[in-house]
Amino acid sequence: MESSAQDISLILPVFLFMCLGLVGFSLLGFWIWMLVDCIKHESDEGNNKLIWVLVILFTQLLGAIIYFFVQRRERLRKQNSSA
Repeated sequence: MESSAQDISLILPVFLFMCLGLVGFSLLGFWIWMLVDCIKHESDEGNNKLIWVLVILFTQLLGAIIYFFVQRRERLRKQNSSA
C-alpha cells in the first residue's frame, strides 16, 4: 500500500508540470497567432495596426485576448457582411 502512495506522489508533480507546460505553450501560441493576425490583416488607417501591435506586445496575453474578442471579430464580421 505504501509503494502505491509513493508512486502517486512521484507521478503527480510530473503530470502537473506537463499539464502546465501544455497550457503555457498553448497560450504562447495564441499570443503569437493574434500578433501575426494583427500584423497581416489589420488596416493601416489611422495607425490602427501600430496601436494594436503595441497593445498586444505590452499587455501580452491580456492584449491578445482583447484583440481577439474586440477587433478581430469585428473585422471578420465586416468582411463577411461585405462579401
